[in-house]
Order: sequence, then C-alpha cells, then structure tokens
Amino acid sequence: MKSPGHDRVRPRSASWLAWGLWQLVVLVWGLLVAFLLANDALSAHELIAGGATWVPFLAFATVGAVILARRPGNRIGWLCWAIGFAITLSFWGSKPVWAVLADQDRSSAWALLPQLGTMAWLGTLLGLLPFLVLLFPTGRLLSRRWRPVAWSLGLVLGLYLTARLLTPGPIDPGLAENPQNPLGLESAEGFLRLVQTLAGVAAPVLALAALASMVVRFRRARGEERQQLKWFAFVVVADLVLIPGVGEVAQRVAPVLGELVVFPVTISMIPIAIGVAVLKYRLYDIDRVINRTLVYGLLTVLLGAVYTAGVFGLGQLLNPVTGESALAVAASTLAVAALFQPARRRVQAAVDRRFNRRRYDAAKTIEAFSTRLRDQIDLDTLSTELLAIVNQTMEPTRVSLWLRPSAPGPSDTSRSEARPTTWAY
Repeated sequence: MKSPGHDRVRPRSASWLAWGLWQLVVLVWGLLVAFLLANDALSAHELIAGGATWVPFLAFATVGAVILARRPGNRIGWLCWAIGFAITLSFWGSKPVWAVLADQDRSSAWALLPQLGTMAWLGTLLGLLPFLVLLFPTGRLLSRRWRPVAWSLGLVLGLYLTARLLTPGPIDPGLAENPQNPLGLESAEGFLRLVQTLAGVAAPVLALAALASMVVRFRRARGEERQQLKWFAFVVVADLVLIPGVGEVAQRVAPVLGELVVFPVTISMIPIAIGVAVLKYRLYDIDRVINRTLVYGLLTVLLGAVYTAGVFGLGQLLNPVTGESALAVAASTLAVAALFQPARRRVQAAVDRRFNRRRYDAAKTIEAFSTRLRDQIDLDTLSTELLAIVNQTMEPTRVSLWLRPSAPGPSDTSRSEARPTTWAY
C-alpha cells in the first residue's frame, strides 16, 4: 500500500535527479574549458566558437532535464540528456585536448581520450539519434513488431563500438601526434575490422527503419500525437533547408555569423521542438507555423525571382554594355512592392488548397453560407443551416444556437424567452 506522501516525493526526486544530471553535463564542459585555459590551448575566438558549438547540445541536456523532471516515465528525456552528455564527452577527444596531452608527454597514459571522444560521437550518431526517432514522442515503440529493430540497433551499436575500442592501430588519423591504441588486440584485428564493416553497413539500414517507424506512426497518429510529430518533422526539415542554404551564405558573407549564430540556433531548434512536443505546450500552433513558413518561403522565392529577372532584364535593355542600371533596380523594387499583397493572397490560397484542404473547404463553405444568408429570410431554415455549417467546419461534439427575442412592443403583455436549438453528436 502506498503511503499518502508517495506521489509527492516522486516528482521531487525526479526533479533532483534531472537537474543533478544537467549539472553533470555543465561540470564536464567546465572541466574541459578549465583544462584548455590552463594550458593556453585556445585563443579567445576559438574558445567562443567552441562555446557556441556546445550550445545546441546544452539545449539537448536542458530539454532532457526538463522532461525528466516533469515526465519521468518518458524515455525521450533520457535520450535528450544522453545526447547532450555524450557530445560533451566527445569534446574531450578533440584535437586541442590531444595537442596539450601530447606536448606533456602523456601520450601513452591519455591515449584513450581521443578514442573515447570518437566513440561518444559515433554512439550519438548511430545509436542515440535513431533511438530518439524510434521512440518519439511517447517514449515507447510503435508496437511489439518494432522490438527486433530496437534490439538490433542496440546490438549493432554495441558490437561496433566494442570492435572500434579493441581494434589495433592508430587511434585517429586526423591527429598530428597519433599513438597506437593501447587496448588493441593484434591477434583479433581481422575479426574486429570485419565486425566494424558489417556493423557499419547495418547501422544505416536500421536508421532508415527508425525513420520508417516515424512515418508509420505519423500515418496512424491522431490528435495530440500527430501534432507532436509535426513539431519534430517541421524543425528537422527546416534545419535540412537552413543549414546548407543559410549556412553557406553566412560563411561567404560573414563567417563569424555562421559559426556563432546560424549553427547554434538551427541545431538548438531540434531539442526545443522536442520539449514543446513532449510537454504538449501550445501544440496546435504548429499548423499555423507550418502554414506561414510555406507561404512566406514560397513568397520570398517568387518575389526574389521577379526582382532578379527585373533587374537583369531591364538592366540589359537600359544599359546593354554593363547591364547595370539604377532605374532597373528602382523599377524592380516597386514591382515587388506592388506584387506583394496579390502574390501573398494567391500563394496563401494555393497552400491552403494543397496542404490545408480542410481549412480551404471550410472557408468556401462559410463563404457560400454568407451568400445564401442575404437571400434567406426563414428563421428556422437559417438556424438549421447554421448548425449544419458549424458541424461541417468545426466538428464539435455539441453545438447550441440561442436566438435573442425581439423587443416587445407597447401593446405586448408578455415577453418571449430565448430558446436554444441544440444538436449533440
């Protein structure tokens, strides 16, 4: 029998555990920074860039701690925290750390640091991220049929990391001072390399299976779970577009901006979206976010193409030698400004018609009802049609219509009362 205070103690214990684990991530990073500063291994710019690189993974750890504190039974919290912790550990295997250790003649004693850092990175890439996709957003598998995928993923990851840890040879070809692996087994080198090869082939297949699980989950999901999946999918797709596109532009125009802003912000969007989805905070705003992103993204591309074509075309007409003309730039700018509102309305209608059919049909239904409203004078017919429109467009479980009575005249001796017309579904 549970004690009366059991339910109160458990959330408090979960909160202490969650934020204790979060502090562990910060502590590991703090020790790394202190180690590098003590040995003058990094300049001020390199230290700031390293801190910016760590921000997204601190976001993973922070979101994981929040989920662990508020949803202790959801494995997504553990996975988010593990991703942040593993990547933080992987920084200990970075080249600046290894350069310091090599200069201090500690190569033999500390040779495993680059190896463990690489393993932490590969473990995140090949294991933690596929598991996150496989279990999102409930923290459970879609069904028992997906258990072989989960078990295979864990087995392949374990075999690959173990084989890499025990394979003899240089630890990391990218290191200037590259020692031999102190744990390498010369007698089993052929077998260990074969295991790495087979596991390296199986890991991408299992990662694709995890993605297939999310697709199947989305097709079956309804209500809140479907919105949760939309948050995750939207941010991942946005990152796949923003990082190559905006990141490349930022690197060309202002490399510091791309390094310190674009990468941390875009990657941090993933854990933030996971936190919003799992904690169910304003889930249904995602439909508006997706709609606005599509509309203004397409509108930007369209108007950008019009502006570029206008500047180039008019420039060639007005100045055939150089193709440059201030008048062409001004005319193209005015054309884009004039086209903005009409183009936005057309793009909005096209997006609604293609990606938000229910809203588009609802708008058409309401518009048709408004037209009939001007010609219909029978109150009972209007009431019936109005209730039918509300049911068709909003699909409520219950709807009531109250009609206010007209004001009584001087000769009326009684007042009529409003009577509701109610439909229940």
